[in-house]
Amino acid sequence: MALLAPALLAAQPPPQPPPAQPPGQPPPGGRGGGGGRGRGGVQVMTLTSTAWSDGGAIPLKYTQAGDDISPPLAWSNVPANITSFVLIVHDVDAAIGNGLDDITHWMLWNLPATTTSLPEHVPSMPQMADGTRQIGATAPHYRGPGATPPGPPHHYVFELYALDTMINVPAVGQTPAQTRAAVVSAMTDHVRGKAVYVGLFRRP
Repeated sequence: MALLAPALLAAQPPPQPPPAQPPGQPPPGGRGGGGGRGRGGVQVMTLTSTAWSDGGAIPLKYTQAGDDISPPLAWSNVPANITSFVLIVHDVDAAIGNGLDDITHWMLWNLPATTTSLPEHVPSMPQMADGTRQIGATAPHYRGPGATPPGPPHHYVFELYALDTMINVPAVGQTPAQTRAAVVSAMTDHVRGKAVYVGLFRRP
């Protein structure tokens, strides 16, 4: 049998290379780069405010220790062909529930795709004339920072998302935490751009 083995091996056909993939297609069992579903990555947008510099102290005017009104915001470098924006403002240092969530101070969704800014002191209402919906920590409006001593200033994060869809979540009927969770869930696979702006605050 040992003498026959080389002949048997020689009779086997040589291994064949895997079939060629069409141009631009990922190999079998893998995924291409540039984001899920081949729709491209999430574009980095720019979010700014004239009220304070990114990472700086939030003026009292925009906090619970002052007038408690929303700050002016503006954004740019927006992806093409989007449908709406979502803005989430939260205190990342204020853990609630099981410690994995934080306090939602303000959230707007279904902002029209043509919107490029928000004025100072957005009025209180669950839904605006242009279809924008909003909630806050205690009512359908902006709720400013309110961190108290002792401890360091809290980080208040303003997150802006550009979506290729509208969000069918009502502004009333659930707690702010539940509404935020529903909006974030509905955003899955629809985020095309994101911008972040941070402010610090602790009551004097």
